[in-house]
Amino acid sequence: MASPPITELTARAKEIFRLVVEDYLASGQPVGSKTLAQRGEVNLSPASIRSVLSELEGFGLLAAPHTSAGRMPTDLGLRLFVDGIMQVAEPTQAERSAIAKQLATPGPIEEALETTSALLSNLSGAAGMVMVPQREARLTQLSLVPLDQTRALAVLVGEDGHVENRVLELDAPASPSALQEAGNYISARLQGRTLAEAGKAMQAEIASGKSALDEASQRLVEAGIATWTEDAAKRPVLIVRGASNLIDESAATDLERVRQLLDDLENKQSVAQLLDSARQAESTRIFIGAENRLFALSGSSVIAAPYRDREGKVVGVLGVIGPTRLNYARVVPMVDFTAHSLGKRFG
Repeated sequence: MASPPITELTARAKEIFRLVVEDYLASGQPVGSKTLAQRGEVNLSPASIRSVLSELEGFGLLAAPHTSAGRMPTDLGLRLFVDGIMQVAEPTQAERSAIAKQLATPGPIEEALETTSALLSNLSGAAGMVMVPQREARLTQLSLVPLDQTRALAVLVGEDGHVENRVLELDAPASPSALQEAGNYISARLQGRTLAEAGKAMQAEIASGKSALDEASQRLVEAGIATWTEDAAKRPVLIVRGASNLIDESAATDLERVRQLLDDLENKQSVAQLLDSARQAESTRIFIGAENRLFALSGSSVIAAPYRDREGKVVGVLGVIGPTRLNYARVVPMVDFTAHSLGKRFG
């Protein structure tokens, strides 16, 4: 069933519909005609308001969960509200500065992704999600620094100047000279390649006996290749933070829906596929309830936006997931601004 065009609603019906949706999004509770009449924003009697509510229910925009209860917006009604009535609340300058500052902090890109997911969760009061970039950075240099007898720090420098640190576990103690030789050997073979690409080339060279490495340095290189291959395989496709926010006071009356949502989030591959569908969007996309088959049972909404590098290429997608009564007016521009801020981390 398609929602009626906003122009089909009278000014009175549109105003009452707006008040019902805004009250519901704020409280999570159905809204009755007496409540609307007492607010004084509509100069109508409770009986007249009930008549308008019935009309809106007939359009499929509102529903009454119980016979004696008030009305709440349907997924169809929320879509009409989001597309045609909602007035977004842009982030304040203080909020923009705080987000930009946190995401501009130097460090491994994984930390920036973790920070972004936590930021989205805190801003929305729901769960924040960030898709890990599908591409691997191309590198120019790698250095190995001893930490102790069995560990070394691999410092990787990308073509864009990004620096990433990884801890390398050693099977046997390695001298500083062996670490330096291994680092020089790897750096000479990076030449703008990803670690995976360089690893394949080095494995082939070592296997052919053409590496000219001493035994200790060769072990270091082989250990590094094994570690980085395993690391890439284990790297998550999706980072989710703040799932506990989904279990709020209202969840006590709808435990099955919350359980279903948490189960959906456990299946990160499916959630990532949903987010991936927003990669080609020019701006933020909103999926409401049963509009998406994945969250039809849990009755959840997803607000998602692609984040782009400095050349405008899509790197990944981030977003927020929560109950359909999300504060769309506030969260939508927050997601959009956070996507823009995260994108600046990618060259």
